[in-house]
Amino acid sequence: MREGEHVLLLGASGSGKSTLLLALAGLLEGGAGDAEGSLEVRGVAPAETRDETGMVFQDPAAQLVMPRIRDEIAFGLEERCLERGEIARRVAAAFAASGLPDRERPTDELSGGEQQRLALASVLALEPRLLLLDEPTAHLDPAGAGAFRERLGAASAGRTLVLVEHRVEESLGLVDRVVVVAGDRGVIADGRPAEVFAREGARLAREGVWVPGTAAAARRAARPPGGTVIGAAGCGFTYPGAPRAALERADVALREGEGVALVGPNGAGKSTLALLLGGLIAPTAGDVAVSSALAAGGERRPWRMAARDLVRRVGSVFQEPERGFVTRSAMDELSLGPRRSGASDAEARARAGALLERLRLAHLAAADPFTLSGGEKRRLSVAAALATDPRALVLDEPTFGQDRRGHEELVALLASYRDEGGAVIAATHDLPFADAFADRVVAMRDGRTVA
Repeated sequence: MREGEHVLLLGASGSGKSTLLLALAGLLEGGAGDAEGSLEVRGVAPAETRDETGMVFQDPAAQLVMPRIRDEIAFGLEERCLERGEIARRVAAAFAASGLPDRERPTDELSGGEQQRLALASVLALEPRLLLLDEPTAHLDPAGAGAFRERLGAASAGRTLVLVEHRVEESLGLVDRVVVVAGDRGVIADGRPAEVFAREGARLAREGVWVPGTAAAARRAARPPGGTVIGAAGCGFTYPGAPRAALERADVALREGEGVALVGPNGAGKSTLALLLGGLIAPTAGDVAVSSALAAGGERRPWRMAARDLVRRVGSVFQEPERGFVTRSAMDELSLGPRRSGASDAEARARAGALLERLRLAHLAAADPFTLSGGEKRRLSVAAALATDPRALVLDEPTFGQDRRGHEELVALLASYRDEGGAVIAATHDLPFADAFADRVVAMRDGRTVA
């Protein structure tokens, strides 16, 4: 890779893209695991160039350490002992370009997309020579992703850029080279974007790469929806100590045999509404209730149900899949819910094994869930929610980090669940997913359902 080159690094989920970025950033040296071969940045070991390298992780929350937005942007600059005036100048410039609304806002109140913007702002304030970005628009709404790419185009001029993205078509204007990796097979394609996709497009699609000009196959509901399974009426929520409500007023009804996409800009309240519908938090205003057929001992408020009752009625997938993992193997993760809801060990493992096969995770049955790639973690978290055979699924960004094959498999799996009578609502910025799966779209803005 040449100085100043902009490279789009592609490959199937689990092919090693994130690991390569960590290695280039000098963050794997001396750590656990086996290494072979050589890797240099400007002729020396990557660890020696860390001060000239900036990286935005796949999980932006993992790199936020300060309580307020402006403190987070300033943190790296202060660590490098820059003069106070220079720190103030860079913080102001980075904040102005970030699109974030308030530099005094606590970082623990930010949505996933807002965390991603802040992580980028903090890295760009350091003015690195090598910029490494791991799916930096995955949590951003379409408008925010477009603004991000515009900002990145300006900020990356004169810098070396390595970008991992599944939004391939939208990213091509930022790069002059495409490199495709395939795990232990190494690099399988390398060259100018137009030439690589013209020459290798069909093969790369089979590898799981999102080739420009292709779309996800639509899976519409087989029949009209039935009765309401779970609904929110005038629902609001304010996080403890927060100066404003995260959710002002939300009204939504999810029906049997229906797939709903919950869309809206970052910070609109989608994740909060998902937590409420999943029974994981109690509303501070309004109400959330399941149908009388799903009541547990007469109790219809999901947040009041015992965990073993709730998981058989409403399954939830978090925006950060790690929040839901509690075991040390993928097989145990998928077996746990069925066992706790009354299945025998043999039944639980059979159900888990079938889901692992369906989502191309069988070879990782013994792997620690926390060691999987971002896309593999997401598929595992969806499978864990399905393992207890709930009547409704509440998903937060279910297609995050998915290659083409993983995306298609998740759409097919969720469509089959819906067509068998399940109800699905998914908070998403993935418009191709909404186009392929959703029977209905609910839009949110400023803590309210608006359409």
